[in-house]
Amino acid sequence: MQNNIKITPIKNGPLMVEGKLKVLKENDELIKEGEKLFFCRCGQSSNKPFCDGTHKKAEFVG
Repeated sequence: MQNNIKITPIKNGPLMVEGKLKVLKENDELIKEGEKLFFCRCGQSSNKPFCDGTHKKAEFVG
């Protein structure tokens, strides 16, 4: 079974990752799953590794 993943950097924002997704801890504990997740690129999110919108306040450019 092939799972196509698409990763799109949002201008001055997070990485948008699309596909059949599961984010796991090292011990295989499920953190989150979905078909579209947003990952922090600015390093300022209080919900890492996920985006919480802080990039706007931090004026992240990237």
